[in-house]
Amino acid sequence: MLHIYNTLSRKKERFEPRVPGEVGLYVCGMTVYDYCHVGHARVLVVFDVLYRHLLAAGLKVNYVRNITDVDDKIIARAVEQGKTMSEVTDRFINEMNTDATSLGILKPTHEPRATETIEPMVSMIETLIASGHAYAADNGDVYYSVNAFEGYGKLSGRKLEELRAGERVAVDTAKNDPLDFVLWKAAKADEPSWESPWGNGRPGWHIECSAMSRELLGDEFDIHGGGMDLQFPHHENEIAQSEAATGKSFARYWMHNGFVRIDDEKMSKSLGNFFTVREVLKSYTGEEMRLFILGSHYRSPLNYSTAQLDSARQALRRLYTSLKSFSEAGGAFAADDVLDTAAVARFDDALNDDLNTAEAVSVLHDVANSLNKANAESEQAGVLANTLKQLGSRIGLLGDDPVAVLQRALGDEGLDESAIEALIKERIEARAAKDFARSDEIRDTLVEAGIILEDKDGKTNWRRS
Repeated sequence: MLHIYNTLSRKKERFEPRVPGEVGLYVCGMTVYDYCHVGHARVLVVFDVLYRHLLAAGLKVNYVRNITDVDDKIIARAVEQGKTMSEVTDRFINEMNTDATSLGILKPTHEPRATETIEPMVSMIETLIASGHAYAADNGDVYYSVNAFEGYGKLSGRKLEELRAGERVAVDTAKNDPLDFVLWKAAKADEPSWESPWGNGRPGWHIECSAMSRELLGDEFDIHGGGMDLQFPHHENEIAQSEAATGKSFARYWMHNGFVRIDDEKMSKSLGNFFTVREVLKSYTGEEMRLFILGSHYRSPLNYSTAQLDSARQALRRLYTSLKSFSEAGGAFAADDVLDTAAVARFDDALNDDLNTAEAVSVLHDVANSLNKANAESEQAGVLANTLKQLGSRIGLLGDDPVAVLQRALGDEGLDESAIEALIKERIEARAAKDFARSDEIRDTLVEAGIILEDKDGKTNWRRS
């Protein structure tokens, strides 16, 4: 059974859907004013694996990943480029979808846009005003009153007294309390706006997700996910709005992935220290980038470096090389439902343990190593090859043709350096395991590519012929 570390309870809990056999999953998506960066890619990949795992368990999953297409940053970008807001958002939604496809991300069940959910937002704000949880200010804005919600701070563990003492809150004389947050912003000249009982304006960021999740998942649902940076104030504010409006609990399980870091700082657009997915894909494939992300537990910091990406590239090529060698040696895959039960159990245990993708990837390598040692024409090899392929697909890997993948590793001068190093490492491992047939096969492959190996003093050096 799946166990999830629940940010709300601060402990790992057994996952039990509200409705047996069905799961409601909401993940905060992109604010579309620029290209996706590696931090966004991590959110996409992590919750894509969760989605795949739930589906593989036979559950019916209603997966909602929203798009924020009205926001201060979007409006500023439109002004900067001399375009309409929708021109900017339409472009970057398309770019986001291109990146997601490159990373092997499955489409969610629903992908609502904030601008298409204005009416439910207005309705929710009216409910909050009527219940005394919100108020219309003299400046035309509508604010949520944090004092009116008794449970404020339960997700982040922050108390109102501590926030007032320790947080720097911008002064806004229109608010009753400096910690109150905006639900509806009064229209400014030349900005997009919509009609409301409080005058023309647009929604605040936090109310968007409360309204979109309620429209597609109901008042209560199972899992809410997103980056750790959203835990406070965004997700905290979602809870306050939603539970005050409905009188019910909101999401039962909260999952937050860790930051991507560069030089010990969080990767973000605001800090200017980010790499876009598009930039990374100029040098690495989508699968290589995906494996790089899956090599760390989703709650841990992910340290971005070319060395880590190179390592993921080599690891992926070793997996594909196992499948290629199996097929070229005359192996035949077992039927889809014939799998190595021990490997499947280990793989499931890894993902059921709070989505431990790093351990799941290690299972793939163990299966590949066993496949390398097996007689390719044996029944055992066919089962192992099918297991490797099937389990890889469970986390969005090994979906390409092995021959094509390894052929792409060939440049004008033959194998590129990382591919050579990966094959040499595999050869060393094969020799240590006394798998001399595989060792000789790798040497032959390198010789055919014009690579000369020199084994000396326990080390293997290489040069091009």
